Amino acid sequence: MQPTTIASTTTAPAKIDPQFGVDVFSVIGDKLGDSEGTAHLFTGGGFFDLLNTIWFVYAILAYLVCILFLVMYVYASVRKKLYSDLQTEAIREGERLYDEKYRGAARNTRLKDVLTHIDSENPNDWKLAIIEADIILDDILKKRGYVGNSLGERLKSISVDQLASLNDAWEAHKVRNRIAHDGADFVLTKRIAQETVVRYQKVFKEFDVN
Repeated sequence: MQPTTIASTTTAPAKIDPQFGVDVFSVIGDKLGDSEGTAHLFTGGGFFDLLNTIWFVYAILAYLVCILFLVMYVYASVRKKLYSDLQTEAIREGERLYDEKYRGAARNTRLKDVLTHIDSENPNDWKLAIIEADIILDDILKKRGYVGNSLGERLKSISVDQLASLNDAWEAHKVRNRIAHDGADFVLTKRIAQETVVRYQKVFKEFDVN
């Protein structure tokens, strides 16, 4: 009987890299398999095949991440639009209630409300002050006989010769429209709110309403 020869399975020690301490490529080659596979990997063709595989995986992951962010963006946009619509509706409802409450009331009382709201530190009060001032201006023009179905139409029927502060009225009314139509997208600062109320006051003064 011939003696059985047992092949040695001892793994050759990894080569030492002068810079990193271990020959990284040798370790990777041992993990990948035989020397032929390792040699193929680190030849020009094998290396570029590896890069192509990595790039393919990266591209798939990038597309998935882009799709995820697109879905998140659409969801956020829908939620923002819903929130803006709710806020705009609340402002319009407040405008309607204020008009009903103070229709026919003394104007000086309504003007005091405007000044009280504009002196607040709450941005919602600033918006309310501008909306109230706009209602007062509309009421003044109605009673002075200016034609139109809205304040904007009535302002169009007025010339600068009739109202020297017409530009102030327009600029103030534009701010009111942005509050009503843009909702949360319109950032109203206190400076802009105060300047807008001052514009309304110029118009009121010209109509001798204080």
